[in-house]
Amino acid sequence: MTKKGILLYLLGIGTLLAIVAIWYATAFQIRSLQEFGFFNGSRALSDVQTQVAFGPRIPGSEAHARTLDWMRMELQSAGWRTRTQKGEIMGHSIQNLIAFREESAPLIILAAHYDSRIYADQDPDPDKRMDPVPGANDGASGVAVLLELARSLPESTIPTWLVFFDAEDNGNIIGWDWILGSKSFVDQLDFAPMAVVVIDMIGDSDQNIYIESNSDKYLVDEIWDSANQLGYSDRFIPEQKYSMLDDHTPFLQKGIPAIDIIDFDYRYWHTTEDTPDKVSEESLQVVGKTISSWLGRRSSN
Repeated sequence: MTKKGILLYLLGIGTLLAIVAIWYATAFQIRSLQEFGFFNGSRALSDVQTQVAFGPRIPGSEAHARTLDWMRMELQSAGWRTRTQKGEIMGHSIQNLIAFREESAPLIILAAHYDSRIYADQDPDPDKRMDPVPGANDGASGVAVLLELARSLPESTIPTWLVFFDAEDNGNIIGWDWILGSKSFVDQLDFAPMAVVVIDMIGDSDQNIYIESNSDKYLVDEIWDSANQLGYSDRFIPEQKYSMLDDHTPFLQKGIPAIDIIDFDYRYWHTTEDTPDKVSEESLQVVGKTISSWLGRRSSN
């Protein structure tokens, strides 16, 4: 073989090795993003069951107070610091729980509401419409995802707060309104995070998460792409279906990018049948892993 032939041969081998190295690096990066944190859907489902076992988390009730204390202990056990943000709206005391790893203002806020509805006014049985809602999917599922993220997110995660909103779910009841906890939170907000992600009613075993039409388009694109990369395109459906008044609304009104991840195709909404048997470990896993993957991308940028 001539010197020129040897040179071309070595050049070809070098190019091939470079291509293989790039392929492995890319594959490793994708895998790392997909496995950013090790979300445990089974443990999240157990958290749903624990909350419902406390009883309806109606603001001012014993179950509400026990849930607040329990969340605080779970977060602290996972290495997060907590503080209770208090306020008052419409004569109601508001207690939002904030979890953080560092004192500085976060770039990301992940949020869910922990209260449940006073009356099951959508129950098909008229005799049950004055009963409280157990709130397994509507309330407990979002809290469960945040708690499992608290346990699983690595220290390298982009600065993030986990916020548990009080008094979200009692609109259309005399003396109450919707989203009181998030309104109180935003009224006291003295910084502007890059993104706010609200998780609500995502545990339905027949999971169909459509794009909420008021949500920030850029965040929608990012999170839906993360879901698609994980193979969840049948769960995170790239179509708009609902326009929601939810805990993301006060942030949007203040000009802060926010998104509502919600599955509103839930037949047990505001009924006495919103119980843990309607919540799926797999559905909790899908949302938890999607948020973990998205946070991994944000953290690596």
